[in-house]
Amino acid sequence: MIIKIRPLLISAMKIFDSRKTEYKSVVSAIATNEKVKFRIAVPRAMGCTGASLAVFKDGEDTVYYGMFWAGMCGEDYEYWELHFSATTSGLYFYHFELDTPWGKSFIKNVGSGCGDLTANGGEFQQTVYDGGFTTPDFLKGGIIYQIFPDRFYNSGVKKKNVPNTRVMREWGEEPYWNESQMNGLWNNDYFGGDLKGIEEKLDYIKELGISCIYLNPIFEANSNHRYDTADYKKIDSLLGTESDLKSLCKKAENMGIGIILDGVFSHTGCDSKYFNMYSKYDSIGAYNSKESPYYEWYKFVDYPTEYHSWWGIKLLPEIIEENESYREFICGKNGVLRKWLRCGISGWRLDVADELPDIFLDDLRKSVKAENENAVIIGEVWEDATNKFAYGVRRRYLLGEQLDSVMNYPFADAVLNFVRFGGADGFFNSVMNVVENYPPCVLNVLMNHIGTHDTERAITRLAGENPEGYSRQWQHEHNELSKEDYFKGVSMMKMASLIQYTLPGVPSLYYGDEAGMEGMKDPFNRACFPWDNINEDLLKWYKRLGEIRNGCTAFKEGTFEPVYSSYSTIAYKRVSADNQVLVAVNNSAETVDVPVGTEWDNSYNLFAAVSKDGYIRLSPYEYTLLTK
Repeated sequence: MIIKIRPLLISAMKIFDSRKTEYKSVVSAIATNEKVKFRIAVPRAMGCTGASLAVFKDGEDTVYYGMFWAGMCGEDYEYWELHFSATTSGLYFYHFELDTPWGKSFIKNVGSGCGDLTANGGEFQQTVYDGGFTTPDFLKGGIIYQIFPDRFYNSGVKKKNVPNTRVMREWGEEPYWNESQMNGLWNNDYFGGDLKGIEEKLDYIKELGISCIYLNPIFEANSNHRYDTADYKKIDSLLGTESDLKSLCKKAENMGIGIILDGVFSHTGCDSKYFNMYSKYDSIGAYNSKESPYYEWYKFVDYPTEYHSWWGIKLLPEIIEENESYREFICGKNGVLRKWLRCGISGWRLDVADELPDIFLDDLRKSVKAENENAVIIGEVWEDATNKFAYGVRRRYLLGEQLDSVMNYPFADAVLNFVRFGGADGFFNSVMNVVENYPPCVLNVLMNHIGTHDTERAITRLAGENPEGYSRQWQHEHNELSKEDYFKGVSMMKMASLIQYTLPGVPSLYYGDEAGMEGMKDPFNRACFPWDNINEDLLKWYKRLGEIRNGCTAFKEGTFEPVYSSYSTIAYKRVSADNQVLVAVNNSAETVDVPVGTEWDNSYNLFAAVSKDGYIRLSPYEYTLLTK
């Protein structure tokens, strides 16, 4: 059976659609003093005698701007228009109000960017960012590769000064996951991956088309994940030395690859030189004495045993980031940020960025950009970062004075949910929420992952069982997919990664996903890279995606435009000045003819399906990419 999809005829005009340029000239955030043209199509039968744009900046009073009559649209609708701009950055909300013989009427947000005549709808959002805001060029159009350092590759170089309490494991064994294995020390099993190992594998990484490597924490810590920092100014001895990092950065730079480090600045480990609960370090920690130079960094409730900790985990005492001494230590001229930038890194990923106060993020950006204007700052924010409300305030991450980018969880959910469950409209709504709200310079450097160290492996999420609410014992028992599910998962990974690599932003590949690694949540998603058991079919696919992405300029700064959505079929295009790319995906069991327009009939196809007479015929679960 072949489903012939024909363009839908619109029986009635939309009154307003914030995602269509015929209603809003700029479908994104705007810079300060940048004009955006608003247009509404009002039914002639309403007898409208006046229209206004009602706008309020977050936390301020509403301001009304009169709109002018701009002519008829057919016989039944009339246009009202105006140009709007803002002189200050911030989050603005708006709706429209009409004067009619029957009183005031309101055009409000009823979802998916659409405005309708209702008094009960929501407000539309317009983000306004600082006109001088720019983001680093080196990430644009590139690909990020995320590495959990202990589990990527062991160079075999003998390590020095490694604590004898660490449990060293054989490469490829399953990470310890239950208390009996831990012997009272959680996350204390190590496999010996190191910085020299990463350097040895740079050729492999480059073959994937990678332009940036993001490393999970590498500073001295007393766990294998190293999110419990013990010394911000020292590389963990099992990973190597400061010289090893400099060597890695230099060789990577010569190959066109930047290195980003993970900055964990909201908390430290209790077993650190700053807190020093176990008196392991020579320093006088905050736990040891109120006279400690670090005492004011922490918030004690009942000294020394009761203190604020990250999510109530006593092993992770929280930092008071507003503290001037701490901010100087991290952000000062000779602070942590600039020390490692001078070693050759290309930027920072900030752990739990939404738990870092504005004053700290402001100082952080000034410090990083003073040292290297082209260094990138990526924050871990799981929601829409433009309207995030945290700790009693609206956050201003992406207005130009704090972050360059965020980890794009909304895109990850959109891609994975579409591939697993279908739902074309839901996919486009999630993507367009980000496209509409984020500054274009941020959109081009968003970290677009589909799996990280904090989530189950992408292939498991696509083809496996949902681990939510289940114990580690259950996850251990369901960690490996059946042969049938794994085969299906590989096909789903290809579809998901094609979408991931062609959306606005920068795709981020979690180490081993390209090799077919599977796994439930922590610690199962942090297994050793299977160098002797790589899924060659999937690896070949990811190399091809890297070549495609690096060969199309539209992926660098091209606009994103939905072309078609219906049930489980999507088509969209990326458009730049000298290159256009069209992606069409049929995630259904039926053959579908997708309407894309005759302008794509003579385009170059990178997969089998082509456009003929304005349609692309896609077999079940087939996809294609056209370029011109």
